Amino acid sequence: MVMERDIDDLPKNAANYTALTPLWFLERAATVHPSRKSLVHGSVEYTWHQTYQRCRRLASALTKRSVTFGSTVAVLAPNVPALYEAHFGIPMAGAVLNAVNVRLNAETVAFLLGHSSAAVVMVDQEFYNLAEESLSILANKTEGKFQPPLMIVIADPNCDPKPVQYALGKGAIEYEQFLETGDPDFAWKPPQDEWHSIALGYTSGTTASPKGVVLHHRGAYLMALSNPIIWNIKEGAVYLWTLPMFHCNGWCFTWTLAAICGTNICLRQVTARAVYSAIANLGVTHFCAAPVVLNTIVNAPKEDTILPLPRLVHVMTAGAAPPPSVLSAMSQRGFRVAHTYGLSETYGPSTICAWKPEWDLLPPETQARLNARQGVRYIGLEHLDIVSTQDMKPVPADGKTIGEIVFRGNVVMKGYLKNPKANEETFAGGWYHSGDLAVKHPDGYIEIKDRSKDIIISGGENISSVEVENILYQHPAILEVSVVARPDEQWGESPCAFVTLKADVKDSDRDRLAGDIISFSRSKMPKYWVPKSVIFGPLPKTATGKIQKHLLRAKAKEMGPVKKSRL
Repeated sequence: MVMERDIDDLPKNAANYTALTPLWFLERAATVHPSRKSLVHGSVEYTWHQTYQRCRRLASALTKRSVTFGSTVAVLAPNVPALYEAHFGIPMAGAVLNAVNVRLNAETVAFLLGHSSAAVVMVDQEFYNLAEESLSILANKTEGKFQPPLMIVIADPNCDPKPVQYALGKGAIEYEQFLETGDPDFAWKPPQDEWHSIALGYTSGTTASPKGVVLHHRGAYLMALSNPIIWNIKEGAVYLWTLPMFHCNGWCFTWTLAAICGTNICLRQVTARAVYSAIANLGVTHFCAAPVVLNTIVNAPKEDTILPLPRLVHVMTAGAAPPPSVLSAMSQRGFRVAHTYGLSETYGPSTICAWKPEWDLLPPETQARLNARQGVRYIGLEHLDIVSTQDMKPVPADGKTIGEIVFRGNVVMKGYLKNPKANEETFAGGWYHSGDLAVKHPDGYIEIKDRSKDIIISGGENISSVEVENILYQHPAILEVSVVARPDEQWGESPCAFVTLKADVKDSDRDRLAGDIISFSRSKMPKYWVPKSVIFGPLPKTATGKIQKHLLRAKAKEMGPVKKSRL
């Protein structure tokens, strides 16, 4: 007798299944806390009720101009309310948001707008000239086949109105006027399929054309809810936008803030003074930032700081591995730093160096060293591992064997737009390949040793540029440092340190300091790790604060090989 088994045969229906999307978070915030501040930008303030209405107006106005499923809307803006609203209003119209890095040059922006087939370009008044030049380049390259997108200029009452007047004279529509054409009660439709694309972001494209990272509603939903669980953000938190919203959609905190009904504090320009001021005057409890921003905060002049802090401030950092010395300095100033790691392809941070209570009893230096690791997988990520680059087998958890970090799960991108070859390579073996080299410690925590392209191979020995940098950050005169490979006549490659000195260091001390840094290195690291070259000056960075090592490698190569020596 065969028993009937219907426990897994019950069908989905409208009552028990809805496609996941973070757009519902906004509707809930407006219902639960309609009068709570949602956004603060200088003299401009909105409530969650107003933000929901504004986003529905945006979706309605876009829909009236035939922006719908499959359309892409590009936004070039710093951290202003319009960019936050775009994260909801654009997908509410069924379209895909492409938040563009405003630090890119016109040639690159032109590539992005053409590659994404942007139907609309929303641009902050500060960057209208950039958008105009980019579209001109695109028009010239397409030889008359170019269909100009609808241009919407975002005015800022805190800025000079002249750029807005210029844009309007060129046929652009002012953002607030555009919203007026939309319905505040617009009946937006959620995606029928959570695999539908919600956002498009581009990689840096340092060695080739940028790759378009396509994200879906499901992943954005899961990451937005993972953030407060991982970071223990309470409902109603006050979040300072130091991280660009255009970078991985603000690590999905754009949607997280609606989920927790918090308050967004927008900053057009990020400075240490602005950060401390917002903490003191606006009640900031949380912010995210790249390690370079943390370095700016801990080395800020006394007149720009407000210490002691009025409350404990939680900071999430990701990007380049933060030096333990910077993490320690932040802790001493009253900031509690959570160290995360991820990529554009994984919706932003997708690992966390989860703090363990027993670490509280350890010396501060040990705490900082443990917290500098990249840690364990996010709650919304199903699989994370370190595998051999030879056979893709997991490496032992010995803290020594180096392999590549790979991901698998719902917070991995759909793929790269119009790039099947890159998709085949990056998803080889059923994993997303990060290109980052790391070790796995006995406690299961991972630790990055370098990007595969940043490893220095000297005399056949691998040198982690990150480990050399972490030691150099301990030198009292160094503000920032980046170590790359320089050709070497004897060893093939040797470490070259590019150094930015602290503000109080005199120019006359530079010659002495070069030798002092090398002597310091000899006392702290293996002989073959010691930089043979020390170059002083500002370090080139991306818009998100990452040091552009490819430019430094090119500069080191131009300097020619290090001559044979006894070192």
